[in-house]
Amino acid sequence: MMQGEKRRAWLALALLLLIFTAGCVAPEQYRRVRLSTGERGEVIVPPAGQKVPLRVAVAPVISPRESFKLYAALFDYISRQIDRPVEIVQRRTYGEVNDLVRYGGADVAFVCDYAYVEGEKTFGMQLLVAPVVMGQNRYQSYIIVPKESYAQSLDDLRGKAFAFSDPLSNSGWLFPTHLLRKIGETPESFFKRFIFTYSHDNTVKAVAEKLVDGGAVDSLVYDFIVAREPRYGEKIRVIQASEPWGTPPVVVHPGIDPNLREKLRQVLLTVHENEAGRRALAPLAIDRFILPDDRFYDDVRRMAALVRERQ
Repeated sequence: MMQGEKRRAWLALALLLLIFTAGCVAPEQYRRVRLSTGERGEVIVPPAGQKVPLRVAVAPVISPRESFKLYAALFDYISRQIDRPVEIVQRRTYGEVNDLVRYGGADVAFVCDYAYVEGEKTFGMQLLVAPVVMGQNRYQSYIIVPKESYAQSLDDLRGKAFAFSDPLSNSGWLFPTHLLRKIGETPESFFKRFIFTYSHDNTVKAVAEKLVDGGAVDSLVYDFIVAREPRYGEKIRVIQASEPWGTPPVVVHPGIDPNLREKLRQVLLTVHENEAGRRALAPLAIDRFILPDDRFYDDVRRMAALVRERQ
């Protein structure tokens, strides 16, 4: 390898590490909370006179640092409405967020479709509400490539480097893997190499900076990022899109106090009806929350079943 090529390779590696470190390492303000029944089942009693916080987990659809900034106003609003403090519980992967809900480390969580489908199958995870984002209650998976790429579909990325978001992401892993299974391929056999970025904004950055030849992202996140930072739209093309699915839901453990579940549901279903609530939704580009139809996730279940069959 020539000296110039070596320098470019090291630069790409350094940038890749910088992107993923920024997305996956949470600052000190992201506290791990174990109140009431904690992650391992221990009971921790809050100090006298203090109310038990509502623990909310957010799957890293967007990197943890960005999630904290975007969700802060909404969680402040929820706190005022239920008269309890709200604690954000951050984790690096979708699977770890599912475990928080399963084992009592979080009361409520914002998750991905595939994470919900797996959580519902394994421990009865329940739907609470689903968001309408920028006028849409559906979303898609986008296969994206650098603007200059010759690729016109996933088929053209054989032997290339590819970025998935998370192993429990519907748009960022399940859909492209499902496409490969249908032609008798796996990510290992089809791509020269692949990586997990652990958030959709990291995948967008990896493709934009040509650290990989393509990637799979959530269409709502992609549209949100491009609207906020148009330079990414100038560096990337969408070459393939999935059928639409129901938007990623807000979920709870099946054993949650029914009164708390209904209170939270009503707070979220009505948040758009007043000015303070609309201001809290604005950073997330959420118009309102709706009651989700579980059938919206049947296509995700079918893809997951096919992928499991052919493993």
